[in-house]
Formats: sequence, structure tokens, C-alpha cells
Amino acid sequence: MSEYMLETRGLGITFGGLKAAQNVNLQIKPGELYGLIGPNGAGKTTIFNLLTGVYKPTAGQFFLDGNELTGKNQAAINRAGIARTFQNIRLFSNMTVIDNVLVGMGNSSDCNLAQSLFRTPFYWKSEADMRAEARDLLRIFGLDEERRTLSSALPYGKQRLLEIARALATKPKLLLLDEPAAGMNPQETAELTDTIKSIRDRFNLTVLLIEHDMNLVTGVCERLTVLNFGTVLAQGNADEVLHNPEVIRAYLGDD
Repeated sequence: MSEYMLETRGLGITFGGLKAAQNVNLQIKPGELYGLIGPNGAGKTTIFNLLTGVYKPTAGQFFLDGNELTGKNQAAINRAGIARTFQNIRLFSNMTVIDNVLVGMGNSSDCNLAQSLFRTPFYWKSEADMRAEARDLLRIFGLDEERRTLSSALPYGKQRLLEIARALATKPKLLLLDEPAAGMNPQETAELTDTIKSIRDRFNLTVLLIEHDMNLVTGVCERLTVLNFGTVLAQGNADEVLHNPEVIRAYLGDD
């Protein structure tokens, strides 16, 4: 195992003449709960898109557990061990709760094409095993009773939880959470804080999250990187970073 679960070296991307992110250097240790914060438009989701293959970097490199993933496509990066949720929920709305999770397990199926086509006994056993595993995941998030419900019929907060469950179904090493508390009420946010810590420990995960809710950030994150206009403004211990005068100015503006 590498010293860092995620390492970026001079990571950046330019769209035409716009430098959306530049010279971003992250070093996140295995098992860490790490936050990527900054004002709107700072480049946070751009970094997630680079790390998941949505965009290809125009500068720099990134590594997962010592293995370089720069330039690989989304499927290869997911198979390597990076999963994510989205700022705007992207569930399969016409599918049930459990089927959304089963989709996430597609990469881990042991069946080959012939076994799937001819519905062999091994295929049915594999299906049963995956369905049992999916139910176990749903129980963790309190969603098992609603497993046959269409995902679009879930309350907003539960849709957020289902998206995390689907990401976990891919068996990641690194989980990227893009504003997981968006749209949640204070009670749901407090419960989410406990949930993130719990899944880190239960699944031996490293978690990198983008978040604007400072209650969640301070409740979860051990270290932070602050982006502003696509560049790193501050890095370090969460409490120190949040009291950095430059960080405060970036969020609140000059007097």
C-alpha cells in the first residue's frame, strides 16, 4: 500500500483560455476523511471530474494507492477503486431502490457472458449473492424496507443516501462525495455526519468530500484543502484552515 490513497501532482485543466484548475496538489492518507472546500466556482467539482475521468487533465498527474490513473476513462477509474456521488442527484429514477444498488455491482459480477446469456445455475447463485449484498447495504442506510420502491418516490434525503449506497456497491477504495448534505435539513445533516464516519470505518474507506455546510465539514473532516479560482488557497488541519484569514476573506469578501 502506498503512503497516500490519493495523490495529485500539479493537477489542472484549461478550457480554451480559462484555467479551471491549476497546480492542485493533494496528499490524502488511507482511511482519512478529507474535505475540499471553497466558494462557488472555485473548481471543486472540476477536480472531482478530473479524478473520475469525466475530464482529462491538461496538466499534472494523479495516483490511487500508488497507481497512476491519469487519462484513464471513467469505467477504468471506477474499477481501480474510485466512486463518487454528484452535486445533483443522478439516480435511475425509473428503477427500484435495490435495482439502483445492483447496477453499481455490475463491475463485480463473477459471471461471464455465456453464463449470463444461458442463465446457468452459477448465474442464479451470483444474482442471489448480489441481491443479498445489496440488501445488506440498504439496511446500513435504513432503506431496506423501501427496496421495491421507485427511487424517484423516495424523499430527497433518502435519495442522497441511496446515491451513496450505489457508490459503495462498486467497492471503492476512495469515495468522493459532492455536496452530500445539499438540500438536507439540520437533523438529516447531523445523521449524515455519523453515517460518513460509520461507512469509513465499516468499509475501510478513504473519503474526499466537497461541502458548503460547515457543520458537516467540521464534524467529519480531519484535514482540508481550500480552492479559490481554481488554485489552492490553504491546506492543513481543518480547524487551522477554517480560521485562516485568507480563507475567511475568500468566503466572506473584504470589508
